Amino acid sequence: MKTTIAQVYKYVEQEVRIGVWVANKRSSGKIAFLQLRDGTGFIQGVITKAEVPEEVFQTAKSITQESSLYVTGVVHKDERSPFGYELHVKEIEVIHHSIDYPITPKEHGTEFLMDHRHLWLRSKRQHAVMKIRNEIIRATYEFFNQNGFVKVDPPILTGSAPEGTTELFATKYFDEDAYLSQSGQLYMEAAAMALGKVFSFGPTFRAEKSKTRRHLIEFWMIEPEMAFCEFDENLMVQENYVSFIVQSVLKNCHLELITLGRDTSKLEQITAPFPRITYDDAITLLHEKGFDDIQWGDDFGAPHETAIAESFEKPVFITHYPTSLKPFYMQPDPNRAEVVLCADLIAPEGYGEIIGGSQRVHDTELLKKRLEEHQLNLDAYKWYLELRQYGSVPHSGFGLGLERTVAWISGVEHVRETIPFPRLLNRLYP
Repeated sequence: MKTTIAQVYKYVEQEVRIGVWVANKRSSGKIAFLQLRDGTGFIQGVITKAEVPEEVFQTAKSITQESSLYVTGVVHKDERSPFGYELHVKEIEVIHHSIDYPITPKEHGTEFLMDHRHLWLRSKRQHAVMKIRNEIIRATYEFFNQNGFVKVDPPILTGSAPEGTTELFATKYFDEDAYLSQSGQLYMEAAAMALGKVFSFGPTFRAEKSKTRRHLIEFWMIEPEMAFCEFDENLMVQENYVSFIVQSVLKNCHLELITLGRDTSKLEQITAPFPRITYDDAITLLHEKGFDDIQWGDDFGAPHETAIAESFEKPVFITHYPTSLKPFYMQPDPNRAEVVLCADLIAPEGYGEIIGGSQRVHDTELLKKRLEEHQLNLDAYKWYLELRQYGSVPHSGFGLGLERTVAWISGVEHVRETIPFPRLLNRLYP
């Protein structure tokens, strides 16, 4: 019976055939152990000299790391293994001998591993991170489909910038200037006026010259927008969504979390509702924690976000930032014009902001004024202003950065491990 490692639980005490790669091996006298992987998972293959032909045992002893094989054997339960099963191998068919595989079981430096990212992905740790990433994506579609959202795909090439032009990649679009998208939000607002509740999931690009563990040049965003939705309702959607994906990972990626050594007790606490503090309260809290230099009107950096998050066991919303710190499209608080109806969601354990969201300006004249204040070309935003001229309604949305969320949930230190092929300030290879 041909199967995969992920499906061997169906064939206990039965013979199966699996296409695999050799992740590692060891042997001692009359028994050999092969650590096998097939993309769906990892399993130990046991070859006992007395139970197989001599050539099979010699192949097992001599096979090299990352060689590809077909193995045939009997599935047994194994309580000592986190996976719960092992394969007693009877036959080995070599597909391809791997020679001098560069990533050995010894320690390698980060730059070496990044240069070999196309191979590093095969490791057990990277496999676990990618499986968690996949589960977050799967759960994202499930959550929004269950809650009446329609998937819409905004363009990647745009003629204007939703948050200014300082962090954009520019290109020529025939005879015009164009930019790689830094957010699909403005287009999602148009989609929300047509379809009510929408979400996008796609790549975004920021030409920010940052080398921190939280930043990538190319990353993926989940961006919902909702018509007839005001500030508080927007926050409720966010906390329910984040709770949903965390619980989905706990349920469906238990083995991967064990592989990564993740403290799952911290994730088990991530259920809605989440705590909320205002920007004003956050400034006070930071002063209490010894950050005397930060003043009202300053933006928060990574140390500030970490210090604020340390006061909470769940993600925390920081709301009502100063208008001067935020983009032109955010709705001012009707009771206090110097702050906007926005929130950043800060993850625990030092992972920083994972969501930025707000209620959007829905008044035509106010939006025009905000565009002018930000010295943006009104002609380029003519279509965006027209969303307010033809049936404007209160509407809200947010953007969740996938890679930061994967880093937090999986417990890895740097976002470069959370995307298959990271684009960093000084890295475009492989």
